[in-house]
Amino acid sequence: MQTSTPLEYGQYYHIYNRGNNRENIFFEERNYHYFLKLYTKYIVPVADTYAYCLMRNHFHFLVRIKPVEELETAEVSETSAVLLPKPNLQFGHLLNSYAKAINKAYHRTGSLFQSRFGRLLVDSDRYFIHLVTYIHQNPQKHGFVDDFRTYPYSSYSAIRFQKKSQVKTGDVLAWFSGLDSFHRCHQTPANEKEIEHLLVDDFF
Repeated sequence: MQTSTPLEYGQYYHIYNRGNNRENIFFEERNYHYFLKLYTKYIVPVADTYAYCLMRNHFHFLVRIKPVEELETAEVSETSAVLLPKPNLQFGHLLNSYAKAINKAYHRTGSLFQSRFGRLLVDSDRYFIHLVTYIHQNPQKHGFVDDFRTYPYSSYSAIRFQKKSQVKTGDVLAWFSGLDSFHRCHQTPANEKEIEHLLVDDFF
């Protein structure tokens, strides 16, 4: 699990983490919603999101850290001063804030997450469609549901039905060459051999 590599501006990453000792990090429906609320606060300003899935004891995201030019434009328009946020710290703030809230709400102590979040560089666009499909199919793969299409805490439905969300639906559908192809590609298991260097199944 890579946890120390700095996130570089303009690069794509598979981001993931799991609960300490493989324990749950989401206990009820409101936890998923709260996590995504914190994600919007801390991560959306510094990264574009293309796919995600939150499961009881782990999560996956496919993101692109925004290029410096985009961050500079946003900062100047809001504050007239360029103070670039550091993506590693933003993900750290997300997980720390969520862990503190869960510990308080459920009267627990100790680490919620096993370690700092993992990150794997996605260094070729030919991996995108396989990784998006893999992330969406994860709940079925791990036995959380019989059909991943029914799972409520992933980006699949937002993309498939083009719902309003933080996910870059247009970009994802362009990778798949359209909605019909997106749907067809999800009918068969993801090509894990093609993206085996981006997967961490034994981690979960």
